[in-house]
Amino acid sequence: MKLKPLADRVLIQPTAAEEVTSSGIIIPDSAKEKPLRGTVVAVGNGTKDEEMVVKEGDEVLYGKYAGTEIEFAGDKVLIMRQNEILAVIEK
Repeated sequence: MKLKPLADRVLIQPTAAEEVTSSGIIIPDSAKEKPLRGTVVAVGNGTKDEEMVVKEGDEVLYGKYAGTEIEFAGDKVLIMRQNEILAVIEK
């Protein structure tokens, strides 16, 4: 099964939060911060007023409260509008 966002929405797989600090301390799930970085998994077709700038495979930064977290095929993913994405990380 595949999930296809509509209009100007984007499906993002968040990057996993850091499990261990540089000093070796293990961070419990309750203390981990929500990641603000992820990989675009799928994109919609855009709208007549806003064309899609991001594409599948792009690594992006987004706001702390951006998007809606959903569970699909056992994975937690974010679905958000393209304008909630702050930046594309170029390598």
